[in-house]
Amino acid sequence: MAVRDEIGAALAALASGEAVLGDALDGCAEQIEARAADLGVFISVDLDGARARAAELIERDATRLADALPLCGVPVAVKDNMTLPGLPTTCGSRMLEGWQPPYEATIVERLRAAGALVVGKTNMDEFAMGSSNENSAYGPCKNPWDPERVPGGSSGGSAAAVAARMALGALGSDTGGSIRQPAAFCGVVGLKPTYGRISRYGLVAFASSLDQPGPLARDVKSCARLYAVVGGHDRRDSTSLTHPLGDVVAAASAGEGAIDGLRVGVLSQSPVQVAPEVASGVTRATRALAEMGAELHEITLPHAEHALATYYLICTAEASSNLARYDGVRYGHRAAQANDLGALYRQSRAAFGDEVKRRILLGTFALSAGYHDDYYLRAQKVRTLIRRDFEKCFSQCDVLLLPTTPTLPFRRGEKTADPVAMYQADAFTVPASLAGLPALSMPCAVAPAAPEQGRAAPLPVGLQLIAPALEEARLFSVAGALEAALDVDVDIDIAAGGDA
Repeated sequence: MAVRDEIGAALAALASGEAVLGDALDGCAEQIEARAADLGVFISVDLDGARARAAELIERDATRLADALPLCGVPVAVKDNMTLPGLPTTCGSRMLEGWQPPYEATIVERLRAAGALVVGKTNMDEFAMGSSNENSAYGPCKNPWDPERVPGGSSGGSAAAVAARMALGALGSDTGGSIRQPAAFCGVVGLKPTYGRISRYGLVAFASSLDQPGPLARDVKSCARLYAVVGGHDRRDSTSLTHPLGDVVAAASAGEGAIDGLRVGVLSQSPVQVAPEVASGVTRATRALAEMGAELHEITLPHAEHALATYYLICTAEASSNLARYDGVRYGHRAAQANDLGALYRQSRAAFGDEVKRRILLGTFALSAGYHDDYYLRAQKVRTLIRRDFEKCFSQCDVLLLPTTPTLPFRRGEKTADPVAMYQADAFTVPASLAGLPALSMPCAVAPAAPEQGRAAPLPVGLQLIAPALEEARLFSVAGALEAALDVDVDIDIAAGGDA
């Protein structure tokens, strides 16, 4: 199979004169106008701004710029927790409704400088807190494969935009799986890079020691192209790493040679129950790697069973601290009728949704006097143990392969009344986040429609690859070879409402 490269194909057509700058935008705009509102993909759409930017590039000689700008004319979507002057940044919350940021996030700035055309800001769980994109104050986002099901969260809008061809690529953010889980549920490729590889400047904070922006695309090489543009050191982010990215685009085309002799770690025991369709897809991928010459090694992550509890203590504690600024005095919504300071706080912070309130309360409790050592400090110690588990695995293996999610995309409303069940959707993504490691989700199979089981449409299955810190190039080389070998058909007919 030839290497898939949707963004590369668009760039090649522009450079050769087969297409004109704006053709790709017109195709995405058609899908946005037809289906975006029904699916709840965007919080704000800016097709006029994208067309104006395209016109600027045309005036500067689009054919020449196609060689000079690595994303010339490529339509992209941006998660609505990344600042972009001229468009609101709401974080999916009434707390920031209508806020126009005066500065631009580094990752957005780099996209635009590379010639990308931003088509809009995508829907998301409020302040990135959620696994289903049902927590947005602006309504839920729906899965393009089956609108009755969730697209994953919190970057559900970004994943849905790419899956539904409303953009050729998108930016999301990943705290505990918020890029990888939506990528799996929507049948696209999503990367959470090593912590510090992509600047967080202009990303509204949820949990600062975990948040990491990353790209989503319909294929591995296109995802690598986006990462090559937005990654790298940024002096405005004190946690930004200086290590070079390497040629990740070339790595995505390495082919089967990247697999021969590769040591692949496979979990010998799952921390949660895995749906048969997911297990079957991951097994298929494992066999494909073995056929290409990979060595399979069973590995264990002894402390993985504690990862969810550890994550939800650390992230809520950091959220409690980060969101304290939204108090009606300094930032965000301010209640108009409060009679005293206490009432101002209470009424202003009522703009938060239930999930955000839940996490703030849990985090505040974990940080409070008398409980800090028992909860937050102990969670940090377990985080260290999880990191050491990975270090031990990588002394024996080059990459780890495991499911991205335990289940297929679930129905909207299915887990909203049970937060613990919702949190378990992140069981396989949280460990890599706690360890700060790069992880990539990609499609490995499509589960056929099964009306007798309540599945009216085919649904994608995602697998996750995890590599040692700073080894994104290795992830892309393995994922690119595996993508070609599996040849998963993730094309869906959006006009038909998700029928394959």
